[in-house]
Amino acid sequence: MTPFLLLQALILAGLVVSAALIVAFKDLLAAAIASTAFSLLLSLEFYILQAPDVAIAEAGIGAGLTTAIFIIAIR
Repeated sequence: MTPFLLLQALILAGLVVSAALIVAFKDLLAAAIASTAFSLLLSLEFYILQAPDVAIAEAGIGAGLTTAIFIIAIR
C-alpha cells in the first residue's frame, strides 16, 4: 500500500470515528468538538484531493465559524 493510500485510509477512518462520536455523545459541547474534528479531517481530505479552495472554505466555515456558533448557542 502506498503512503498516499494509507493517508487517505487513515483520514477516512478518522471521519467515520468522528461521525460516530458526534452521534454517540450526549454532551452537546463534546458533540460540537467532534464536529470540529470531522470538519478538519474533511478539509484535509479535500486538500489531498487537489481542491484547496474547497478545503479552505471547509476549514474556515465548517470548522471555525460553525463551531463558534454552536458553542455560543450551547452556552
